[in-house]
Amino acid sequence: MTGGTHPRHQLDDRVHSPVRFSLLALLRTVDEAEFGVVRDALEVSDSTLSQAAAILGEAGFLRIRRLRVGRSTRSWLAVTDSGRDAFERHLAVIRTIAEPDS
Repeated sequence: MTGGTHPRHQLDDRVHSPVRFSLLALLRTVDEAEFGVVRDALEVSDSTLSQAAAILGEAGFLRIRRLRVGRSTRSWLAVTDSGRDAFERHLAVIRTIAEPDS
């Protein structure tokens, strides 16, 4: 079958990864969150969260703010308006796929 009419074609690959989806879902509930808190909440490694944040940041879906604290740097993550919209669109498509009669 061809034609691309199935709703899955509307899923955003930048959001669709389980970690990126979870990251946007978490961040849409807060103004911003510290990297370590997000890492622990999502139960991922630093590198996994960094990769997910970089992809979402490049897409304009995530803002990363770095603050110098003593000798170290702390990162704070926040979803952008574009990221919030992308998440909501993605979630709507998932609902359409999961509940086609709704």
